[in-house]
Amino acid sequence: YEAAPGGRERAPRIALLDCGAKANILRCLLARDATVIRVPWDHDLSGIEYDVLFLSNGPGDPKACGRAIAATRKALQHDRPVFGICLGNQIMALAAGADTYKLPYGHRSQNQPCVELGTGRCHITSQNHGYAVRDDSLPKGWEVWFRNANDGTVEGIKSKDRPFSAVQFHPEGCPGPRDTEYLIDRFVDQVRLDIARRGRA
Repeated sequence: YEAAPGGRERAPRIALLDCGAKANILRCLLARDATVIRVPWDHDLSGIEYDVLFLSNGPGDPKACGRAIAATRKALQHDRPVFGICLGNQIMALAAGADTYKLPYGHRSQNQPCVELGTGRCHITSQNHGYAVRDDSLPKGWEVWFRNANDGTVEGIKSKDRPFSAVQFHPEGCPGPRDTEYLIDRFVDQVRLDIARRGRA
């Protein structure tokens, strides 16, 4: 399935790995003049031409998503940006070599406070998940990006030197707080810069 905006030449091509993606993720990407190639969670990405991989949200235990983890692991071998939301955060962590675990009480509300490490900014976020990334399992080259201010769990991870990042919450959340939607803007801007860089190479 492919959806594309009109009136823009060479829009960023985003492969959306759909593990149960909310419709508003697609709307947010299209609103930013991106071409979105939406594929099932277990799809082989090797035959798709894309600029960036977007890992969607979805239900259940991330360790059950073996094919999505394998596809993401292959994507992390390249320098194209990869971004994940919710389950996508856990899939990215597992693909990088980290571990996940089941929370004793899931995060299921529209008022979860998340602190961005380094800036100290706290955002109120929308969440719906029962698993989390084990922070002490993150391999070398990766770091915690966001933490939950209530229980200290990992709410986002990123690579220290490559364009890979993910958040456990929903920056596209609707209904709910939208004050982290800037992360999608930042992600799409990063994709455009990456396309321009590769065009000059």
